[in-house]
Amino acid sequence: MYEGIVQDLIDELGQLPGVGPKSAQRIAFHLLQAEPTDVRRLADVLIKVKDRVKFCSVCFNVSEEEQCRICRDPRRDPSVICVVEEYKDVVAIERTREFRGRYHVLGGAISPIDGIGPEQLRIRELMVRLADGAVTEIILATDPNLEGEATATFLTRNLKPMGLRVTRLASGLPVGGDLEYADEVTLGRAFAGRRSADD
Repeated sequence: MYEGIVQDLIDELGQLPGVGPKSAQRIAFHLLQAEPTDVRRLADVLIKVKDRVKFCSVCFNVSEEEQCRICRDPRRDPSVICVVEEYKDVVAIERTREFRGRYHVLGGAISPIDGIGPEQLRIRELMVRLADGAVTEIILATDPNLEGEATATFLTRNLKPMGLRVTRLASGLPVGGDLEYADEVTLGRAFAGRRSADD
């Protein structure tokens, strides 16, 4: 334990995902030894991110504008929507250069144990996007774990009656893994070999 503000810094850094007590301490001491201009630049970027970045009004990806660059891009196919859990999954899929449609970010996955049901996700907003009939295919790209599968099953049940083609990413993604950690080749193959969500 350290005194005052140093311990406060370690405690705050320890709140970040994936940063344990030892990592928080290392980062804190790195910042203490860094040049003041470097620390100020980091602080400025953190403040700007909180001030400027918001969620796209269409797909809920992160954006500095009302709509993200993908939703604004007229070259993207508006008839295909890829549904993902988090905005970091959009980045993982974009790295493959296999998908040319649009996205919908749910903001998580169904997890009753964590108190997250369909109402806590952006499923209602997805249904609103589908109301005009312009979308013909929904690709469910939720994580291949228990929560992701539960979310995909729920969505399939609700989307099939709308006459949409509902597909799921093919195997190649490890069960229990996260999309953000999949390499481009594996994720690309999963896209190329996607299957019907009913299978």
